[in-house]
Amino acid sequence: MADSSETSERTIAPVPRITIQAFCETGETAAMIEGAALDRRMQKAQVKVRMGGGAAAIEAYRHAPTPNVIVIETQGVRSKPVECLDALAEVCDEGTRVLVIGHVNDVTLYRQLIQRGVSDYLMAPVEPLTLIAAISDLFTAPGVKPVGRTVAVYGVKGGIGASTVAHNFAWSVARNQGVQTVIADLDIAFGTASLNFNQDPPQGIAEAVFAPERLDSALVERLLSKCCDNLSLLSAPASLDRTIDLSEPAFDSLIEYLRASVPCVVLDIPHQWSAWSKRVLTAADEILIVAGPDLACLRNAKNLLGALKHGRPNDQPPRILLNGVGMAKRPEIGAAEFAKALDAPIAATIPFEPTLFGTAANNGQMIAEIQAGSKVAELFNDLAAVTLGRPETRRSKSSLLEPLLAKLAGRKAS
Repeated sequence: MADSSETSERTIAPVPRITIQAFCETGETAAMIEGAALDRRMQKAQVKVRMGGGAAAIEAYRHAPTPNVIVIETQGVRSKPVECLDALAEVCDEGTRVLVIGHVNDVTLYRQLIQRGVSDYLMAPVEPLTLIAAISDLFTAPGVKPVGRTVAVYGVKGGIGASTVAHNFAWSVARNQGVQTVIADLDIAFGTASLNFNQDPPQGIAEAVFAPERLDSALVERLLSKCCDNLSLLSAPASLDRTIDLSEPAFDSLIEYLRASVPCVVLDIPHQWSAWSKRVLTAADEILIVAGPDLACLRNAKNLLGALKHGRPNDQPPRILLNGVGMAKRPEIGAAEFAKALDAPIAATIPFEPTLFGTAANNGQMIAEIQAGSKVAELFNDLAAVTLGRPETRRSKSSLLEPLLAKLAGRKAS
């Protein structure tokens, strides 16, 4: 039986383009399935909900083809689940999968249903993510690598430093967390990832986006350039030789290929609000929203949280990052006040360090490569750990006596 406690701890693969029809006996289950159908992972599936349980399903398919997945709710013995499934088997097309939502925790019944070809038995009440995971698992072949996790980074205002955050975050995931990572620069016209990583790849993301018919795993491999251990870059051409008018699903296939090849994909999304940017943000497993401590950022962040909430009802809310905090002589909205206005916590506060960030940008390096033990470098490492669901790794503060003790140790060794 499916365990809802484990569902939120793993990445659920999007449900493919299939048809799903549910036959419910209670209004609560019908409402749950209708809500699950609105989830971002179900955007390709066609879902239809009916009442009547197993009896209604049998009647519906006597003279009609069956969908890819049938979901049947049964309230126990009075619903005659075994008899219903035997009758349903006579009208089901080959290849149709059946999920049963039951109200009885009975191992014997579970075994009887599995023996009759039921794909899974879910105990009511069922959480939307549990149902989505069960359907997704039906179309994941055994032995297939787990789907990679996508982290979208988006700035609520232009020039707020979202790309810098995305690049340093990806570097920390790859180097300090030891996770194979790809950072994809989606700002085709003005992307800065290649500059920040001191790369000059001959090809980039435009090759995949403007010629989707050529997209395959081999092409994606050719487009990636290696930045460091565990980190590869899919750069933007930063060229204005053509206008960038992208369709809503422009990045869908590319992101699917990346998810299938690496455990973590960091999406550096430019500050624009279009059909494709909203789609990519909504579909991401994690969202990092970068804002500054000012009124415009507060307003934009609040609007963005509201816009994303409808399409992500079953996901954790985005993490809010305040960037460039503590600039001298500049009036700022404090982190606590910012969080209160958003009714959301601040995940990280990145201090204003112009020399450190400027040196890193000019050298084409990450913050940790310039000052490995700095507060900002540790902040990015902690953010990477938290986003991946790992414990934060705080370094102990170094003692003022450490240099002297090191010298004494060297003398004793000699």
